[in-house]
Amino acid sequence: MAREKLKFGAVLIGVGDASGKELWRDPAIPLNASVNIDWYVRQAREAEKAKFDFVFIVDSQYITPDFPNHHLNRLEPLTLLSAVATATRTIGLVATISTTYSEPFDIARRLASLDLISKGRAGWNIVTSQDPGTAGNFSRTGHGDYETRYRRAAEAVEVVQGLWQSYEEGAFAQSRRAGRFLDPAKLHRLDHKGEFFSVTGPLNIQRSRQGQPPLVQAGTSPQGRELSAQAADIVFSFARDQSEALELAADVRGRARRLGRDAEAVLFIPALSVTIADTDEAARRKFEARQTSGDLRAQLASLSRQFAGHDFSRYDLDAPFPEVPRPAEAAGIRRFHEDLEAARREGRTLRQVLADVGSAWLRLAGSPKTIADQIELWYRSGAADGFNVFVQHPDDWARFRADVVPILVARGLFRDEYEADTLRGNLGLKIPRSRHAAECPLPKQNAAA
Repeated sequence: MAREKLKFGAVLIGVGDASGKELWRDPAIPLNASVNIDWYVRQAREAEKAKFDFVFIVDSQYITPDFPNHHLNRLEPLTLLSAVATATRTIGLVATISTTYSEPFDIARRLASLDLISKGRAGWNIVTSQDPGTAGNFSRTGHGDYETRYRRAAEAVEVVQGLWQSYEEGAFAQSRRAGRFLDPAKLHRLDHKGEFFSVTGPLNIQRSRQGQPPLVQAGTSPQGRELSAQAADIVFSFARDQSEALELAADVRGRARRLGRDAEAVLFIPALSVTIADTDEAARRKFEARQTSGDLRAQLASLSRQFAGHDFSRYDLDAPFPEVPRPAEAAGIRRFHEDLEAARREGRTLRQVLADVGSAWLRLAGSPKTIADQIELWYRSGAADGFNVFVQHPDDWARFRADVVPILVARGLFRDEYEADTLRGNLGLKIPRSRHAAECPLPKQNAAA
C-alpha cells in the first residue's frame, strides 16, 4: 500500500538555507519568514490544499554569524508544528530532533504531545547533529565521534519507541461508569539499561490514533544506512541521480531484510529543488542566474562547514581546489568529499566548486511537463517513492502545486484527495501494535472527509 502513489513533503526553510543564500531578497518572502508563524501556517495550508503528505522542519542548535540565513533566526520545530497543527486538518508534521543533544524521554514525550495535538499527524526526523560547536551550548567539552553518535542514536530510537509503548489501547476509562480511570495492567514500565541511557518509564502520555509517529532518517554513511534499516519508515536522501538513489534503496532494503523487517514498507523520498518556467530554456536561464548571484563570503562559509570550519577565504578562487584534509565528520557527507576529490583530479577551481556546492541534491529546471516527466521517471524506476520538495522561491512553489501536481494526478501517480487523516494512513504505513498485547485492537485511521 505504501508504494501505490507518489509521496510529497514540503521542506520549509524561510529566508533560505545553504542552497538558497539569496532567497531572503525575494520580495514575496517576508524578511522574518523563518520566525513568522503566519508564514509557516500559510505554506502548510497551501501544501495541504495540494494534498502533500507532510511539511518538514529542519533544525540545528549552533550558529556563527556566517551560517545560512534560516539558521540564524528560526523557530524550534515542535513548538512551531504544534501551532501549525491547530491551523491544519490532514497534512503530516515532521520535526527534526537530535539524539545527540536530547534525552529519549523528552523526545518521546514532546513528539507524543504533538501527535495527540495533531490527532495523529506527527513524524520524527532523526539526526545526530553535524556541527561540533553544538557541544558548547550543552555544557559539553566534545561533540563525540561519528560512530559513537550513531550508536547513541540507535539506542535513543529504541528507548523512544519503547516509551511510546507504555500504554496499551483502552488503558483509560471510556465511560464515567468505569470502575477506575486507569487500568494499571495496561501501563508498562520500560526499565531500559544500555550503553548511553538508563530509563525507567513509563511515559506519561497515551498512544495516538496512528500508534506512534513515523520515523525519518537521512544518513547515508554505513552507520546511517544501518539505522535506517533498523527503524526508518522514510529514508530522506540527497541523491542527485537515479543510480545513486537506486544503490541506496537496494542497500538499505537488503539490510532491513536481514534484520527481519518488511523492506518494501520503507519509503525512499529524496530531496528536490525546482525551477519552473513556461519553457525548458527559460527555466534554465532562471536557474543559472540564481546560481551565479549571491554573496561569495556566504558561499565560502557554507563550504567551510563541510570541513569543520576550515577557512577557504585565503585561497585563490581561480586556482585548483586546494588540498585540504578530509575531516573526521566526512563519514556523514561521503559523496560530497568524493566529488571534491574528483574536482581536484580534474583541476577544477575553487570558484567552480563553489558553484556546485548548492547542488548537493536533485535540482530540476524546466517546464511543468518536464518536471513531471522527471518525477515520473524516478518513481517508475524505483529510485524514489516521492520527493521532499524544498520550498524556496514562491513562484516556483506556486507553479509546482498549480501546474506540476495536476499533471501527476492526471497520470494516476498522485492523489487528488487524502486517503486518511493520519500521517501513517496517508503514507500507507501500518500502525505498530502494542508489544504488550498481541491481540490489542488497533485505533481507526479514518478516511479523510
